[in-house]
Amino acid sequence: MRDVPLHCNVICLSIPFHEGGIGVFSFRATLAIVLSAALIASPAFGSRVHRAPTGHSRASHKAAPKPHRPHGQQAIEPTRVAEIQEALIREHYLTSEANGRWDAETEAAMQKYQADQGWQTKLMPDSRALKKLGLGPDYSTAINAKDSSFASPPPASTIPPDLAAGFAEAAGVNR
Repeated sequence: MRDVPLHCNVICLSIPFHEGGIGVFSFRATLAIVLSAALIASPAFGSRVHRAPTGHSRASHKAAPKPHRPHGQQAIEPTRVAEIQEALIREHYLTSEANGRWDAETEAAMQKYQADQGWQTKLMPDSRALKKLGLGPDYSTAINAKDSSFASPPPASTIPPDLAAGFAEAAGVNR
């Protein structure tokens, strides 16, 4: 066995090894070893023990159930019904006059129209059907539609060549 030097300027720790030798470590090294061992072992001691409920819950009350409210549109306004009826009359799916009431005849005509298009027939009018009947959304009064035209864009041949080259260069398109 070796002698441990007594002239260490720092706090030293001597650890005997199983082979008969002694290791001498400085305080910093010793502290690093102890902290590493603590960090490695801490997850094993840090887990919580889960127990079965004892019936002494702090928050044992339940909130009262909210009344069921139907979602979505429940009825169609009479002016919109009249527009749909006029479109169905125009397409020869409805023979009566537009009266603004969503009656059985109007519903049957709309279901027949949607079935002929291959769409669902059990619910209120499908948005695709309304668009195809010419009753889609009107964006002409939107905030950003003021002073705008919804016409097709001009043909590419009307764009000045230097401007088109600038667009192509900015987009990284080779001509």
